[in-house]
Amino acid sequence: MTSQCFVGFDTSNYTTSAAVCSLEGEVIANIKEPLCVRAGECGLRQSDAVFSHVRNLPSVTALLREAVRGAEILAVGCSARPREAEGSYMPCFLSGVAAANSFAAALDIPVYDFSHQDGHIMAAVYSSGESDRLLDEPFAAFHVSGGTTEVLYVIPKRDGFSVKLVGKTADLNAGQAIDRVGVMMGLGFPCGKEMETLASRYEGEIPTPRICVKNGNCNLSGLQNLAEKLWRESGDAMAVSAYVLEFIGKTLCVMTAQLDLAYPGLPVVYAGGVMSNQRLQAMLGRRSNTFFAEPQFSADNAAGIALLCRKRFLKL
Repeated sequence: MTSQCFVGFDTSNYTTSAAVCSLEGEVIANIKEPLCVRAGECGLRQSDAVFSHVRNLPSVTALLREAVRGAEILAVGCSARPREAEGSYMPCFLSGVAAANSFAAALDIPVYDFSHQDGHIMAAVYSSGESDRLLDEPFAAFHVSGGTTEVLYVIPKRDGFSVKLVGKTADLNAGQAIDRVGVMMGLGFPCGKEMETLASRYEGEIPTPRICVKNGNCNLSGLQNLAEKLWRESGDAMAVSAYVLEFIGKTLCVMTAQLDLAYPGLPVVYAGGVMSNQRLQAMLGRRSNTFFAEPQFSADNAAGIALLCRKRFLKL
């Protein structure tokens, strides 16, 4: 184990996470424990998520203890809110805040709080292969998950990011649409991985999606209705899965094209659990100057929080 390090905690609505990065900025532990969602349900109430984090944290911190054994921990970071915006709040993040403060108090070291979204951006930048460049100039970040579908204009700062919202969904998030359709077809929640596998097996023609994107904003609620209709008519889970991912992929492609008109030449980073989908990456990766997080850094994780903690402590 490296001699000095930084620790991060993230307690999103579906994953309890802790991570460690070295003084040099290398992620050396990325610990995750998913929250349990009952069969047939599309998510968790906040009270259930908080309870699940409380149940998961002892085992997660036990793994964390082994990861940092023999090291000097310099500071601890945590996700305290969904995004950097006035009034941004979700109770599930209080679990990680409590864990981080308890951990830091026992060691008498500083604790820093960040937004869950900034953690996603930092993790994506880290795993993009272009972190030095992206942390030195403005870029665009797509945060696409079950809880968020947003396009962000990002300016790196000394201790994090300055983020401006330039596009979003007007209704359903992409991950919500995937999970609702997947649960309807009997898939296990979260449904993204299984839906990607089913879509890869489909060899027929995919109906042309009727997407809706205007001024960088999209509507995805129609996708659920159209997918339910296709499921009733065909009963073909592979065809429905391919249609859902085609719809989301084309929506994100048009949002990207509209972003390029407003901000020509910007590098674009795609982050969030939905963006670990290889089918979507293939569609969006045709654009140059485009980067994706590796799967372990795309879905919910605390690695970005540990890296932001390092950045703030060292005043980089």
